Amino acid sequence: MSAKTEFAAIHWREKDVRIEVVRIAPERVGAPLIVFLHEGLGSVAMWKEFPQRLCDAGGFRGLVFSRPGYGRSTPRGVNEKWELDFMHRQAQEVLPKLLGALGINEPIWLFGHSDGGSIALLFAAHSPDQVAGIVVAAPHIFVEDKTVKAIEQARTAYETTDLPKKLARYHDSADSAFLGWSRIWLHPPFKHWNIEAELTGIGCPVLAMQGVDDEYGTLEQIRGIQRRLPQTELLELADCGHSPHRDQPEQAILATVSFINQRRLS
Repeated sequence: MSAKTEFAAIHWREKDVRIEVVRIAPERVGAPLIVFLHEGLGSVAMWKEFPQRLCDAGGFRGLVFSRPGYGRSTPRGVNEKWELDFMHRQAQEVLPKLLGALGINEPIWLFGHSDGGSIALLFAAHSPDQVAGIVVAAPHIFVEDKTVKAIEQARTAYETTDLPKKLARYHDSADSAFLGWSRIWLHPPFKHWNIEAELTGIGCPVLAMQGVDDEYGTLEQIRGIQRRLPQTELLELADCGHSPHRDQPEQAILATVSFINQRRLS
């Protein structure tokens, strides 16, 4: 992204934390504001040009940030372990603190990928007045064996290949990003993690997209959202894995722009 990186300061979990932030087209005053929530190994940089392209296509504003432990944000402590409710903490603690630090008090649109999609759903469920609508790409609403197996394979790759070196391009601490994510997902009690019951608190419009070839989950993730939230629009993408914004960016952009514009003008 060509936009300038800045850092926001929040106090979270009894310490000061810096959050890497990029604002897209803040001069588009009055345009919808999309907050982008990255995947379990993501960061500002790993989105690459997608947020800029999406915002330019729709004439939107954007806010992209790296969660604590990722990108250029404050890394996870050496002995810090994530709890089973780590996504709830991001939705109910980190994101509200960040929006407050940046002076954002308008209803926002959320675009969340993978873990970020789950966080978007949780934020919308618990802060309904702050959300105009959400787009989730390959979200998780419960844990599948397929997901655990894929993360186990990723852990093996991290231990035996140059994956740490590759992740270091996008994170100040590759260990902080990878180990925090993989350890909690592979922690046996996490297999019971499930947010399906919480979805009923979501009243805003929802677009849920997922690749038919998603290696980290089945289509039951987004179909399960629609069963509980009839207002959900589904987009099942052929020739697409776990990252619709990378595998099918044009379709993801077109669908998101249409979704937001139709609902903001209705």
